[in-house]
Amino acid sequence: MIKNLTISALLLFSATTGLAQGESTLYKTIKENYENKADSMVNAFIESFMIKNKGVFNDMYQKYAFNAYWTQAHAMDVIVYCYERHKDDNKALANKYKNYMSLWYSNKANNYAGAGTSDGTYKMFENPFTDDMCWITLTLLHMNEATGTTKYYTAARGIFDNYIIKRAKEDEETGGLWLPWNTNGDGNGPNACTQSPATLIAAKLYQKTNLEKYLTYAKKLYAYTAKKIVKSDGRVEEPPLTYTQGTFGEACRILYHVTDETPAIKNRYKTLAFQYISYAFTSGRCTNGQNILRHEGTSGDQSIFKAVLIPYAVNYVLDTEMPTSNRKAIAEYIQKNTKTLYANLKWDRYPIVFCNFDWTKPWTGEDKDASMGAMCSGTSLLENTARMQKAIIESYQDYQDIIEDIPANIDIATTTGVYTIDGRLVRTPWQGTDNLPKGMYIINGKKVFLK
Repeated sequence: MIKNLTISALLLFSATTGLAQGESTLYKTIKENYENKADSMVNAFIESFMIKNKGVFNDMYQKYAFNAYWTQAHAMDVIVYCYERHKDDNKALANKYKNYMSLWYSNKANNYAGAGTSDGTYKMFENPFTDDMCWITLTLLHMNEATGTTKYYTAARGIFDNYIIKRAKEDEETGGLWLPWNTNGDGNGPNACTQSPATLIAAKLYQKTNLEKYLTYAKKLYAYTAKKIVKSDGRVEEPPLTYTQGTFGEACRILYHVTDETPAIKNRYKTLAFQYISYAFTSGRCTNGQNILRHEGTSGDQSIFKAVLIPYAVNYVLDTEMPTSNRKAIAEYIQKNTKTLYANLKWDRYPIVFCNFDWTKPWTGEDKDASMGAMCSGTSLLENTARMQKAIIESYQDYQDIIEDIPANIDIATTTGVYTIDGRLVRTPWQGTDNLPKGMYIINGKKVFLK
């Protein structure tokens, strides 16, 4: 009977809602574990492109670019994800990566325009390009989430409050907000590469602070983008690019979790999160026609686009409130890309390793032409695939531990539903609790009194 479940099993099952429906399915997608390969790739990325005494990255192999700023956000994000994966099992390696974060911060993420700290730590990251500040802000938030270091959050919130959102302009037609791309002339905006990360920042700040102003900003930035930029077929912009597909998809996913709107609107955010991310892996505009992310260009900007998409696609896969079939599809696309890329890497000069712009082909160019952006995209793919697989494996193992404690007469597939105290199922998870007689029930593994 359910009342005989141990307290620990109840709490664990409550914390892993969706395991019965999803984790076994996702676990079966894992044909090869990429953790060790990701470790090697991250090390090669650092050795080949990082200026290790500054924590920032060269634009090309052994070639520094003073104005490479927004790309530093995504390069450091890879290090942060690897830190998170190892902070509990390899303290020495995690501390090494944590130190790189500190150096990156102290060196203003290579900001060529930022002043000192006279107006607060956020002043270090001020830049004429609004989108550059948005990407840096997202990485600072990620660093805070990973390490708990307050200064990263303080700087991130300061950048948004003092520079990003103050540039926003009201749009009467949509009731939304739009941001100029930069402060030069007319600002060349609005565009998806500014609106998408700004929407995500606002939603994440609301998650962190519970201050309504941030939710309002997020909804208004989203409203303008949804009504004036995105296309009905799943393109976030024209031409569709992987980084804005992923970022706006992630913004929608977070809005689903934090919004105070109706269930219908919440579910629309959920639907759109999948639509935008899925488009990047299924459309011939973003792939080679076989679900492999395409060559998007050789510049430092273009070559790093895929590094932005991949972590957000993994976040979608790991979100148990997203539909299992959708999560499985994205997980399989990610792993197909990883297998393809890895098969085309050359390790004979390790730790010097380069990624091609096209993941279906090995790098055959000269060292001087090797791109940090391309290497960042490839390293992000391996690191985030490892992150995804580790989380799926651990969740599946937790699920296996739980079912050992659940008596045979309890249907695992509906244990997250509504039960009477004596263990009788009265509602499946999708039926809710409307019109139930008042009394004590066990709902999703917790005792609840319905009045």
